[in-house]
Amino acid sequence: MRIVSLGMQVTLDGFVAGPNGELDWAMERLDDELFAHQEVLQSGSDTMLLGRVNYLDQAAYWPTAEEPLAKLLNAQQKIVFSTTLTQVDWQNSRLATGSPAEEIAALREQPGSVISVAGGSRFAQSLFREHLIDEVRLYVHPIALGSGIPLFAEPLRLELTSSRRFGNGTLLNSYRDPLSAGFADAARSE
Repeated sequence: MRIVSLGMQVTLDGFVAGPNGELDWAMERLDDELFAHQEVLQSGSDTMLLGRVNYLDQAAYWPTAEEPLAKLLNAQQKIVFSTTLTQVDWQNSRLATGSPAEEIAALREQPGSVISVAGGSRFAQSLFREHLIDEVRLYVHPIALGSGIPLFAEPLRLELTSSRRFGNGTLLNSYRDPLSAGFADAARSE
């Protein structure tokens, strides 16, 4: 069974962006070591789930980008959840036809590797609410914004599975949601 994995850049105080969506705090900290690590993780995924806002941001950049990560992202199947978009043009993209729970359940049954969630805090929050994310990878930057767009909007109990420190002080903390469908199914089959 395929797992669903969310990877996000966050501040010490849990924000994914500033109050007006600012990402400068993260962009100035993304160095070669972090990019290389994200490339390795992304190479283990063949499908990406995106909300509308995140899709529009990424589709505006990655199709013509020259970083090594661009080749991986452009090749992945991308499933976009939106009630307002009528078409998606980024290579290998399609609009979701079912709910996130329905789409993810169908994807879990198909052959393939990790299903990644690229983010958008509201989209991630909707997936957290239904325990559809199995693994949460948080790149925690040593900066506090004081206010901004939070990743979490409701209580969620996660189990820490690993932690890694990068040279620039960013920590990658990986967690699993023991209530997620992917881990619950794996536990039932053991």
